Amino acid sequence: MDESSPAPRKPLLLHRCEQIQLHSHRARLAGKTVGLVATMGALHEGHLSLVEASQHECEVTIVSIFVNPTQFAAHEDLNKYPRTLDSDLEKLSPYQVDAVFAPSAEEMYPPGFSTYIQPPACANRWEGEFRPDHFRGVCTVVLKLFNVTQADVAYFGQKDYQQALVLRRMTEDLNVPVRIQVCPIIRDADGLALSSRNAFLSPEERTQALALSRSLEQAELRVSQGEQDPAVILQLMQTTLQTAGIDQIDYLTLANPETLEPATDLHQPVVAAIACRIGNTRLIDNRLLGQPAAEPPASE
Repeated sequence: MDESSPAPRKPLLLHRCEQIQLHSHRARLAGKTVGLVATMGALHEGHLSLVEASQHECEVTIVSIFVNPTQFAAHEDLNKYPRTLDSDLEKLSPYQVDAVFAPSAEEMYPPGFSTYIQPPACANRWEGEFRPDHFRGVCTVVLKLFNVTQADVAYFGQKDYQQALVLRRMTEDLNVPVRIQVCPIIRDADGLALSSRNAFLSPEERTQALALSRSLEQAELRVSQGEQDPAVILQLMQTTLQTAGIDQIDYLTLANPETLEPATDLHQPVVAAIACRIGNTRLIDNRLLGQPAAEPPASE
């Protein structure tokens, strides 16, 4: 911060739905726009870039911190997912965030809770094939967050490309008055996309993980040089991953940016996406090829 910036302060911390509803209601009554940054905590510079985007555009910024149990399968890393609320609040203190909503699982899913969102068709590919109930949980919790925060704009990172597409489709289909704003992927200097799960990587595994961004860069280069065969690009990417010792690949794909259907040629823009496992850690990354856009295009 420069000398003219306000002194750091911890944001207002709220745990109950009615508390954040009242906070947002008062802001809306005052004519202020509300931005939401929905997170599961373990904040890093990627999350903080979303906070900055919200503050640039909205008069009130709310950050939610909630490790959502309904988006994890029984065999996944719910119990070991980092929970670092005190550290997260410290990281947010220079940003003058208006409120942090950090509910318990019981607050979001009280006894008798039984209503879930059926995700749109674009949720069935990619993550949907390997994590069948993931987007059911994501859509349900995000819609609840939209309801209690009354946000005008919600900010998500392009790293979770499919999630952004699914949520945008959900808001359009259900007439939810929230604009989904997707912000660029934030990477370390060596190209690794920032992720809370990077903390699980050993130094050797982190070096391996650089193959994800490297394979995407190579794909972008070959497409820019005129390659039009998706099979050639996919083989190039797979070879890059396997050369780094990555052989647990959930999906490696070139797809239509709006429908996620596999690309049959590269005459139109595509999204290249990877999900793989390095040791016990599952990582994802993506890149838009053939277009300068920094976010999933809006569905019409």
